Amino acid sequence: MLNPFYEVALLLLIAALVGAVAVRLRQPLIIAFIVVGILVGPSALGVIDPGELWGLLAELGIALLLFVVGLKLDVQLVRRMGPTALATGLGQVAFTSGVGFVIARALGLAPVAALYVAVALTFSSTIIIVKLLSDKREIDALHGRIAVGFLIVQDLVVVLAMIVLTALGEGSDRHPLLEALAVGLRGLLFLGGTFALALLLPRLLHLLARSAELLVLFAVAWAVALGAAGDLLGFSAEVGAFLAGVALASTPYREAIASRLVSLRDFLLLFFFINLGAGLELGLLGAQVVPALVLSAFVLVGNPLIVMLIMRWLGYRKRTGFLAGLTVAQISEFSLILAALGASLGHIGRDTVGLITLVGLVTIALSTYLILYSNELYTRLAPLLRPFERRVPFRESEGDANAGARGADALVFGLGRFGGRLLRELHKGGLTVHGVDFDPETVRRWRAAGVTAHYGDAEDPEYPGTLELSGVRWVVSSIPHLEVNVALLHGLRHYGYGGRVAVTAHSRAVGDALRAAGADLVLFPFKDAAERAAQEVLARLEAEPLPR
Repeated sequence: MLNPFYEVALLLLIAALVGAVAVRLRQPLIIAFIVVGILVGPSALGVIDPGELWGLLAELGIALLLFVVGLKLDVQLVRRMGPTALATGLGQVAFTSGVGFVIARALGLAPVAALYVAVALTFSSTIIIVKLLSDKREIDALHGRIAVGFLIVQDLVVVLAMIVLTALGEGSDRHPLLEALAVGLRGLLFLGGTFALALLLPRLLHLLARSAELLVLFAVAWAVALGAAGDLLGFSAEVGAFLAGVALASTPYREAIASRLVSLRDFLLLFFFINLGAGLELGLLGAQVVPALVLSAFVLVGNPLIVMLIMRWLGYRKRTGFLAGLTVAQISEFSLILAALGASLGHIGRDTVGLITLVGLVTIALSTYLILYSNELYTRLAPLLRPFERRVPFRESEGDANAGARGADALVFGLGRFGGRLLRELHKGGLTVHGVDFDPETVRRWRAAGVTAHYGDAEDPEYPGTLELSGVRWVVSSIPHLEVNVALLHGLRHYGYGGRVAVTAHSRAVGDALRAAGADLVLFPFKDAAERAAQEVLARLEAEPLPR
């Protein structure tokens, strides 16, 4: 057995190397760390044995994960998304758990193991999805907002599931009704005590915030202390840490704390996934391959379908439903935590944990590519998705009785800083200008300011077909992404637009590619702004020469 320090050093080196390969393959690091655990565990190289050291680090990582989830619990976002987040989140959880239980039982699992598997299949990875959508700059798109909304709903459901499971895991001899009453009383006591202390926290945090290091130290201490209290009361450390985060979520320091804890959380979660992988037995995994593939196929296909059906019922376009649906085509790190919790409570065995882990490896790996190439997939599958859209998708055309651009001289896609300024300058020049943006909040703000603005996605190949472009002389895209502008150019030409198109680029190479794709004019806002700034400085120098 290696010295613990040498063991940690070797483990981190292997994790960094395997992680580099995963990043190269555009895979989440969760997969890399589980694979590292399998490689270094007793079933393969035998470098480490899952033990107290790794278990403690893993518990701290999970506690911090739940703490940050609670800290970032954006109740306003769920309220803003309203029926969409709740209906999609709860509907997908109910459908997946129900059908998943039937499939698991058909595969020969015992009722309790089948229940754990079914519940584990319902949760999607907030960390992975937010990272992928942010990388694609789609986190503020309509489907991105919807995905984040129902992921928050899922996070709340998984915390409730943990509370129920830990309460059931106590194995008390008392009558079930008395036990439920005792659990409820302890829960109320815990909640009341936590939020009573939370009333004192703003003033204390204000004092601690003078030192950023002290603020972070207190946040970690608060999370771990409430985690310990939750464990003592029979609710698990994870639930206590989650409540610790919720208690701080309304303070003005939550973003500062969360941003500083993310790296520490990710580092400690490394040990959870490695510990999980190291605890798997390759012999047991081999027997679970066929059930894992069946369940993975269900998650990859069934979860997106139910989301698309719910969003059709709510009145969204098929493209929005498809893109949001792909975000639930995998199981979550919470699914693996739930499996580990079930094993620690004695509800399920290592074979069930291995099955859930295999499903996680397959679905996370494949869904990553589905999300990365979602727009290309939609283009190929669009003709097959017509049943997933109402004849009038009223949710995305609210307030757009005339979704076209009738009467407009110019149409500006993207109403951010550059696009918004561009729209105002064109309007000052005497043109009638309409705006288009994929952020509903942005569209509402511009409408409130008296500007004709439409909700629309420049990357949706079918969106130009909804516009009346016969009188539009210029279409201008302020979005500086090659793929978006190429899709817009193709969509406009496909639907017979005969006017001029100006697009935006941040580099000469991208500009050349856009000209080749048919753009009439390429705008370089950084280059143009720099040239204008230089001209202003030179003009001032000429007018007011420096004293010699």
